[in-house]
Amino acid sequence: MPFFVIDEQQKKQVFDGASIRTLHGEKIMMSFVDLKPHSVVAEHSHPHEQMGMVLEGTFELTIDGDSRILKKGDAYLIPSNVKHSAKAFEEPAVALDIFSPPREDYKE
Repeated sequence: MPFFVIDEQQKKQVFDGASIRTLHGEKIMMSFVDLKPHSVVAEHSHPHEQMGMVLEGTFELTIDGDSRILKKGDAYLIPSNVKHSAKAFEEPAVALDIFSPPREDYKE
């Protein structure tokens, strides 16, 4: 299917206060990440390369021990197997993450 309606995609809780809606093709995946205020995405890693962009709000992102506060329009790259985590502040935030290859655990 070449067209999607993001708001019609089922939400999946991935961490306490963090949910995703995903779209995927054969070799790429988009994940819209909703972070509730004060939510934490625990440190983790995966074999997938990940790039992302902040769509709304601000949050702190730590990649391989380097922490930055990101705001709307900021982008990031997380190489394969590199540990990373995120922490939201007082306001909700939304990010778009892109994975290659698609994450099987994020597919519906």
